[in-house]
Amino acid sequence: MVVVQSLVKSFDEIKAVDGVSFEVKQGTCFGLLGPNGAGKSTTISMIVGTLNPDQGQVLIDGQAIKSETDPIRQKIGYVPQEIALFDEINCHQNLSFFASLYGVDKAEMEARANEVLDIVGLKDRANEPIKDFSGGMKRRLNIAVALIHKPKLLVLDEPTVGVDPQSRNAIFDVLEKLKADGMTLIYTSHYMEEIERMCDQIAIIDNGKVMIEGTLEQLLGTLESRFKLTFAFSDAETTEQVDKLFNEPAFGKVIRMDNTIEMLPTNYARAIAESVNRLQQNNIAFEDLRVERGSLEQVFLQSTGKSLRD
Repeated sequence: MVVVQSLVKSFDEIKAVDGVSFEVKQGTCFGLLGPNGAGKSTTISMIVGTLNPDQGQVLIDGQAIKSETDPIRQKIGYVPQEIALFDEINCHQNLSFFASLYGVDKAEMEARANEVLDIVGLKDRANEPIKDFSGGMKRRLNIAVALIHKPKLLVLDEPTVGVDPQSRNAIFDVLEKLKADGMTLIYTSHYMEEIERMCDQIAIIDNGKVMIEGTLEQLLGTLESRFKLTFAFSDAETTEQVDKLFNEPAFGKVIRMDNTIEMLPTNYARAIAESVNRLQQNNIAFEDLRVERGSLEQVFLQSTGKSLRD
């Protein structure tokens, strides 16, 4: 559905996007994960045609966008970071305005507005001015606007910024239903848990480059260990003793920090059993044991050397 080929975009001396390439299969959700300033929004702007690349091209359903009035744009629905609505008018009036920009037939407009409001759970608020809507409700109406012309591709640029957890889950429910119905999604975020939940294919982007790309399982498979075990002890002397006990290949990589031992095993279930047994044999008590699953944040840290929030 989408082919992005070697996109480059600079603003004065800053190269915001530097050779970004990826493909998005029809009926899937493709996630762009990265910190603020990574180049996600610039890439999205070139995909939807609001920015022209300095180099490279974007193909939507096999065709490039050649002008602002290119019919291929009818296949794209765009949900920007900023809420793009008119506060003083109601849901139906907002939808009618944007539908007219897309050339939706007036005879179909009422039925289509009701349909998309039903999709986003706002049908019972259709005739209310949106100035008093919550941020989450406005975000959902923003999605409805992007759906009014029946696009094949929905592009969402951080659509949950500033919304509460309940509204975020409502947005996810909408998007998951759209994907189940066969719509193609491109979803950008710097919240790793959103990408983990929504996306079939993920690209981590930073400094305008794709650092790594694949399914969630493929990305987690690049980690040194899929799990991290952390033991806490009462004092540094005990921790040093345990560090020596765990100095065996069966325990994987072991890192001692103050009163804790971090373990990155190849087989975490066996490592837990053997490490606890080893401690019991030596009459050493631990104060806490945490088991953490590998995450996209760890993948990002491994790929870029910095936190997602940097």
